[in-house]
Amino acid sequence: MARRIDTLINLDKARVVVTTARALLQPINKEIFEMPMLSIESGRQQNFSELIQELTHRAYSRVDMVERRGDFAVRGGIIDLFPPLAEHPVRVEFFGDEIEEIKYFEVSDQRTFASVEGALSLIPCRELILTPEIAERARQLAVKYPEISEICNKAAEGIYSQGLESLLSVLSKKLVPLLQLLPKGFEVISLDQERIALRVRDLISTNKEFLEAAWSSAALSQGVETSSNTPLRQELSTGGFLELDEAISYAAKNKIIWRYFNSYGSPEDLQIKQFIAVEPFKSNFEKLIKQVKTWIEQGFLVVISLEGIGILERYRDIFVDGDIAVALVDNLSADLSPDKLYLTSTLIRHGFIDQEQMIVFLTEADITGNRDLRAAGSRMPSKRKASIDPLELKSGDYVVHEQHGVGRYLELVRRDVAGISREYLVIEYASSKKGHPADRIYVPTDSLEQITRYIGGEAPAVHRIGGGDWIKAKSRAKKAVKEIAGELIRLYAARTSSPGFAFSPDTTWQRELEDSFAYVETPDQLVTINEVKEDMQRPYPMDRIICGDVGYGKTEIAIRAAFKAVQDAKQVAVLVPTTLLAQQHLATFTQRYSGFPITVSALSRFASTKEINETLAGLASGGVDIVIGTHRLLSEDVVFRDLGLIIVDEEQRFGVEHKEKLKKLRASVDVLAMSATPIPRTLEMAITGIREMSTITTPPEQRHPVLTYVGAYDEKQVAAAIHRELLRDGQVFYIHNRVESIDDVASKIRRLVPQATVAIAHGQMSETSLEQVVVGFWNREFDVLVCTTIVENGIDVANANTLIVERADLFGLSQLHQLRGRVGRSRERAYAYFFYPIDRAMSEVALDRLSTIAQNTELGAGMRVALKDLEIRGAGNLLGGEQSGHIADVGFDLYMRMVGDAVNEYKAGFIEGGQELVECKVELPVTAHLSAEYVPSDRLRLDLYRRLADTKDEDEITKIGEELSDRFGSLPREAENLLRIARLRTYLKDKKIQDFAVQGRYVKIAPLVPNESLELKIKRLYPGSIVKSVTQVVMIARPQSAAWVSESEEIGDTSLIDWAVELAKTLLERPLGK
Repeated sequence: MARRIDTLINLDKARVVVTTARALLQPINKEIFEMPMLSIESGRQQNFSELIQELTHRAYSRVDMVERRGDFAVRGGIIDLFPPLAEHPVRVEFFGDEIEEIKYFEVSDQRTFASVEGALSLIPCRELILTPEIAERARQLAVKYPEISEICNKAAEGIYSQGLESLLSVLSKKLVPLLQLLPKGFEVISLDQERIALRVRDLISTNKEFLEAAWSSAALSQGVETSSNTPLRQELSTGGFLELDEAISYAAKNKIIWRYFNSYGSPEDLQIKQFIAVEPFKSNFEKLIKQVKTWIEQGFLVVISLEGIGILERYRDIFVDGDIAVALVDNLSADLSPDKLYLTSTLIRHGFIDQEQMIVFLTEADITGNRDLRAAGSRMPSKRKASIDPLELKSGDYVVHEQHGVGRYLELVRRDVAGISREYLVIEYASSKKGHPADRIYVPTDSLEQITRYIGGEAPAVHRIGGGDWIKAKSRAKKAVKEIAGELIRLYAARTSSPGFAFSPDTTWQRELEDSFAYVETPDQLVTINEVKEDMQRPYPMDRIICGDVGYGKTEIAIRAAFKAVQDAKQVAVLVPTTLLAQQHLATFTQRYSGFPITVSALSRFASTKEINETLAGLASGGVDIVIGTHRLLSEDVVFRDLGLIIVDEEQRFGVEHKEKLKKLRASVDVLAMSATPIPRTLEMAITGIREMSTITTPPEQRHPVLTYVGAYDEKQVAAAIHRELLRDGQVFYIHNRVESIDDVASKIRRLVPQATVAIAHGQMSETSLEQVVVGFWNREFDVLVCTTIVENGIDVANANTLIVERADLFGLSQLHQLRGRVGRSRERAYAYFFYPIDRAMSEVALDRLSTIAQNTELGAGMRVALKDLEIRGAGNLLGGEQSGHIADVGFDLYMRMVGDAVNEYKAGFIEGGQELVECKVELPVTAHLSAEYVPSDRLRLDLYRRLADTKDEDEITKIGEELSDRFGSLPREAENLLRIARLRTYLKDKKIQDFAVQGRYVKIAPLVPNESLELKIKRLYPGSIVKSVTQVVMIARPQSAAWVSESEEIGDTSLIDWAVELAKTLLERPLGK
């Protein structure tokens, strides 16, 4: 939508506009043109409050942390905002009413990285702007038409909601056709007029159909009666679209010339110019340089279009080394002479040769040989940052305190005690006495590491403070955890002590393969690829898992790792859970390796007996380099000549027996596992260092979240959804998970949408039939595939962008997420419909699942879905059924932490760097916190407190300090104190001190046993101090005034922290007694 708005605003500058029939005939809200242009620039005067108002008026959403395009956040004198067309959000720092500086920042870690040069335009985020007039109109419609009262009431209050633009034609009085915005004399050239006329008719009827379905659904959900004959519905039914005849008539009246091509001939003065396609160079730069020289000698103007300044400069160096004169130009409007090569950036994605005008135009796709579309825009920074993941705690959430057990979080409060201000989490526990109110504890934010959110199956019982239940539950869990940790360590020891194969560094072929990748790698992909290669080049077997959401590019990493293994004459086994996924990978690997001497085969039920025997023979002889298959690969008759790498896709879907076989293989060959559903168990094992892990959290560029609808089954909506997809020449997955009635459902689809070609796929079909259907769907021979969950993993059809799921209430949450991942794998907007029967009561669990899938629609929602799945169904199959009881007792997060601690204890014995974790309590009577004025959001303050509590060294604290200054402005005194105390705590932890607290006239330090010389020094430097060797406690007498400051003023916050740091170093940087 943002690109559409930007194009419309800049329409007067365009010389050629390429558009669709829909966009040409869809009405335009003229109000967006009447709004004054808004731009910001460093050094410019700009009223701070007015800018906030303008952003709100332009439909930007105010949030506490900017993560999506169209978001903005306000903190003190700083505004963060994400313009709709920008690659990165910006941070605008004010000094009074002057913009002091504008910088780009990363969404992942919220840190700035570069200044914005020049002015930055802020276009509206929506076509429908909620002006007072539109708000009043919405208020009137809400009263008159109860069916749309919910959406209209929100609009009347200035709140944007999904679907509001569908009411544009009745809310706005300033709708005009696009033709009205074109200057007189402008030409409209219609390609294939007959087809456009048919498409426009379909467009208007589909729009009407959608409205009918949506209207009925809204009326049903609100329990109101509706009529199809209201004036409003008749007005909305066309969506304000012009008929094609109306558009042509309007063009004639407004002196716009309308020309067209059709199948039967065209006006004589219109000709299609024939360009010659460029033969791809397949990364053969020697051939490219030679051909460019020839073209220049022949007098051709040669232009190469590339993406990103880094690539432009790299190619410039290549051509300069090839003795070609090169110029980098910003645009192609200047007079260019044909005596040199020009490098630039454009949106043109396919090269051509125009022999008449003597022009050669090349793109990167022509050079690398890959014709697939690359993502537009410059490459993103290749460095992955530590992501910000705010601690999501709402009032009423269950939490676990390590000392007191399960309680209920109430709020974050600030309390002043004896003039000292700090923030605390208020947690409620069961009453210690019957009939008495519940007990509460106040947990200081510097002890946040002791708090975890409770994740488990059923709602837990709240413990009593000091009761025995928590101690028993924790003790049982610790015993179970030690057994798990021991097993993990034994596996780790076996792997790291086994001799493995150290693969060679990248070859020239490896670089050629990677250069031919059709898309821009995301930062996470690049980091993960490097991590995998480093593991493969080590002399012991790799065991790495890659966690990334559906469609985030894990397969490309597997392709590169497999290629690397084959370069060293090793064989690769790719293990997948389904035959369809095996077929998908076979097609993908074969396509990516075209042009390289690599043999890829498959072992699955799609293969004939003859093909299976040939593959088995090839594996034994070394003739097959890469084999892709299901658990058939783990059979006894599969013998490899020299296996070097196993890639396991969707590891969690394999059974115990298969996992045991994999476990044995892990000790001798490299293993790369991939998971689209993040499994917290595997995640935690990686954190403890037993298994290496990479996470891919950055979505590919140009990828949109899937629009998700959850509601009662309605044939009208099904028909409308399929019609809309067919209207854009797309395809539809229709999931019906009962084989016995799947033919009836296919017949129903044919009845609802007669023009659609429908195919059926399920697991009980013969291999030949199933393969024919799947390949046919890939090749766009069918419009709708009615199938079971056999497609949950494996069918990757970029052209299929509508998913319809019947009886969604019967599916598991991870299944729903995986199914939704089948669509939205291209630039097209995708839709997912999850239907449940209206005449049957749903269980609370099913309702919870559907609510979760509806709420978590954004890209990368897999981890939240996985954790919610744990909450709904418990953790029974994560670590085995026998562990689920212990997890329910103490909560998943704490249980995982206990596993990590137990593993760490084992590691300390034989792994360098393993060390015992020490908890340290520091209590100084100083004001140290993040004020609500400095960090307004409770959510963000909790996150920062948690991260400070978890820091392990001073560098981490310094980085948090820099981040605070960058995100929120200069640190106030109390925030500086908080960081200084965090540094002191880190130092004390390193020295194994657990308690450093001011108690009256003393500072208690424990455990500490000073030797004789240090004890004498303590008594000399700190008169009145007490040493308790038996209990390992030292009580240091603290000064009441700063003797080193003139006039001996009362000791303050800063000087007390200085004194405490000096004290710690005096006592702990010396050898201690035994």
